[in-house]
Amino acid sequence: MKKTLPTLFLSHGSPMHALQPGEVRHVWEKLARGLPRPQAVLIASAHWETKIATLTASEKPETIHDFYGFPKPLYQIQYPAPGAPELAARAVELLGQKNIPAATDPGRGLDHGAWSPLLYLYPQADVPVVQISVQTGLGPKHHLELGRALAPLADEGVLILGSGHLTHNLGDRSNGEPTAYAREFQDWVKQRIDRHALDELADYRKLTPNGVRAHPTDEHFLPLFVALGAARQDYQAERLYDGIEMGALAMDAYLF
Repeated sequence: MKKTLPTLFLSHGSPMHALQPGEVRHVWEKLARGLPRPQAVLIASAHWETKIATLTASEKPETIHDFYGFPKPLYQIQYPAPGAPELAARAVELLGQKNIPAATDPGRGLDHGAWSPLLYLYPQADVPVVQISVQTGLGPKHHLELGRALAPLADEGVLILGSGHLTHNLGDRSNGEPTAYAREFQDWVKQRIDRHALDELADYRKLTPNGVRAHPTDEHFLPLFVALGAARQDYQAERLYDGIEMGALAMDAYLF
């Protein structure tokens, strides 16, 4: 019998983290070494938004360079991990059992929200990867339910990973010290995670004065809810990293 895998949330940072990951590199590398090797990774990235949950179903997903204005070496990075169409089909089946509309896309590759952290978790690109989209218009509670529907995969050797950002207000970037509101939001989120107050967390835009500033739009926060929903109900949360970059971009990483 396979051991149930934990779920993860990683803040993937700027595309430049693929070349210059900084301190978080050691967190990502150590994390992968400490986990049982998964049969596959199912990753929810903030950089693929669709109306219904959609999963990559290519046997050889391409590396998508979904950004512009960066140094040439960044566009030369390839992450040739195999896909897992059978996993995509299994995920669609599980979502359908919970009446969550879902589909597969055989032409979609992996965007930088997926391959940037995976470069350091599994640098040999030898673990099959399926990416799942987020539905920004449906909000956090939908993504909790989406994660809960996918939870059985953690018993089937699949590592479920949410890749987004704990705070993501690009307009607040600076070269200064971390902003007070970003630290306050980190603390508020951690408190809700630690006491399993997931409904409160999902209502963050109303319940914290910093929520809207931390996330002017939801898409970078939603992968956290996928990871939390897929976690065991009695999860013990471990915050692996809490650095803040560019003054306002919280890089929190969690293991559930």
